[in-house]
Amino acid sequence: MTRPLLFALPGNEAMTRGLAGELGGEIGVIEMRSFPDEETYLRFGTDLEDRSVILVCTLDRPDAKFLTLAFAAATARELGARRVGLVAPYLAYMRQDKRFHPGEAVTSVAFARLISAEIDWLATVDPHLHRYPSLGAIYPIPTRTAHAAPLLAAWIRSNVERPLLIGPDIESEQWVAAVAGMVGAPYRVLRKERRGDRDVRISVPDLHLFSDRVPVLIDDIVSSGGTMMETARHLREQHLPPVVCVAVHALLSDQSYRTLKDIATAVVTTNAVPHPSNAIDLTPIIAEAVRELMI
Repeated sequence: MTRPLLFALPGNEAMTRGLAGELGGEIGVIEMRSFPDEETYLRFGTDLEDRSVILVCTLDRPDAKFLTLAFAAATARELGARRVGLVAPYLAYMRQDKRFHPGEAVTSVAFARLISAEIDWLATVDPHLHRYPSLGAIYPIPTRTAHAAPLLAAWIRSNVERPLLIGPDIESEQWVAAVAGMVGAPYRVLRKERRGDRDVRISVPDLHLFSDRVPVLIDDIVSSGGTMMETARHLREQHLPPVVCVAVHALLSDQSYRTLKDIATAVVTTNAVPHPSNAIDLTPIIAEAVRELMI
C-alpha cells in the first residue's frame, strides 16, 4: 500500500506533521489564497493520481472553512485521488440535533450531508453526541471517533493532587464518571438550566465535604467559558481551592480565555483546536482511528 498523502488546510500544519509521522505518510503541497473579492484560489502542488489523500482540517469556526475544504476534496478527486478522507479533530454543527422550535434548521443533519458528499471517510475526536447514538446516525460514510478521556485522565493524575472532578450537567455524567474512574477520584455534576444561547443558570451541589480537594472542572467543549466561570465563583463561596479547568475542544475567545485564567490555577485543553491552552496531544489516538479507516 502506498504511503498516505496528507494536506494541511490553514492552521492545521502542526497536527498534520504529527499525523504524518505516526502514519508514515507524506505531506503534500497545497496552495490557497483569496482573490480581492474574497473568493478562494486553490492548487495542489503534489501529484494525487491513485493516492490515498487525507485532508486535515479541524472545524472550529466552520463557516469560514467549509468551502475551502469542499474545494480541496472535490479537486483531489478530480485529480485522480483513490480515496479522500477527512481528519477533523473538532467536528462542528453537532449541537442542533433536533428542531427545538418551529422553523429551526437541524444543522447537524444538513452539515453531515454536505461533508459526506465530498469525502469518503471521517475521523474526529469526541463529537458532541447527545441525541444521536453515534456519528453513523447522520453520517452515511465510514467514521471513527477517537476518545480523549484516557489522555485527560492521565494529565489530571500527573498534575493535580487530590482532585475532585466536576462535570457541567447531567448529560455529561457518564463521561465524567469514566474519567474520574481512570483518575481514581470522586466526581459530582452540576445542574444546568439553559434559557438561551448565552443565558445559563447553574446549580452547584454542596461540596463542603471535599474542601481538601482541588476542583477540576471538566467538559468536552469550552466556548464562552461561562459555565466554568460561574462554577468557580460558587466554589469559592464554598471555600474550596481555586479550580483547574480541563476540556477537549477549546473554542474560547481571547477575552474569555483571559477571564478564565484569572480565576483558575490552570486552563488545559487538547490540540483538537489550536489554542494557547493546548497541553494534551491527541495525535496518537487520531492516528489509530485513521489506521482503522484506511484498512
